[in-house]
Amino acid sequence: MWLSYLEKLLQAFPFFLKGLWMTVAVSGLSLVGGTLLGFAAGIVRASRVRILGSILFAYVDFMRGTPFLVQVFIIFFILPEWGLHLSAFKAAVLSLTLYAAAYICEIVYGGIAAVPSGQMEAAKASGLTWVQRMRYVILPQAMKTILPPLVGQYVLLIKDSSVVSVIGVTDVTRVGWFTVQRIPEGLMVFGLVGLLYFAVCYPLIRLSNALEKKMRAEEPGGL
Repeated sequence: MWLSYLEKLLQAFPFFLKGLWMTVAVSGLSLVGGTLLGFAAGIVRASRVRILGSILFAYVDFMRGTPFLVQVFIIFFILPEWGLHLSAFKAAVLSLTLYAAAYICEIVYGGIAAVPSGQMEAAKASGLTWVQRMRYVILPQAMKTILPPLVGQYVLLIKDSSVVSVIGVTDVTRVGWFTVQRIPEGLMVFGLVGLLYFAVCYPLIRLSNALEKKMRAEEPGGL
């Protein structure tokens, strides 16, 4: 019985690879967009412009305080009622991008806030503009704090991308659901799904751990 299931699973493996490619495509596009949007939002929030800061604070709280599944449904099912029709793929990328941006905004804002205030004051006294201060003084120092949790967040967001299968995106999770209908051995099927996610996420996990170790080593008294 198990050998029969395994044979069927091997026959379906090319479909799992296609699903994995879709997962990588959705996650990759979303992480690029989320990183750019999140960095911009984090920098703007650190600028302490009250109105923009309040808007970003509300946005971040909403995105972090509501289930990602609800956000996907809003974009895919509610926006068409307002005239904005998106394919499942585009809705998945947009929803994951906005979701990623909220968390990355907080990471960037926290990294900037961790830079001693004296650095900004010294740069300001040197006659640098705000943009120059951020580019040449603050962000290079903040990146040491930002990078490890940022890479860790990438891992979480890749795993969260499995949610978009509910709106018809044929990612590796959805392929798993299709396959388990033909191969009634859920442990085997979703074990393979888990291994494929692990293959994508593990290099990022190792990178995150390496960055954290490097940061600790560079701290005064670090080992």
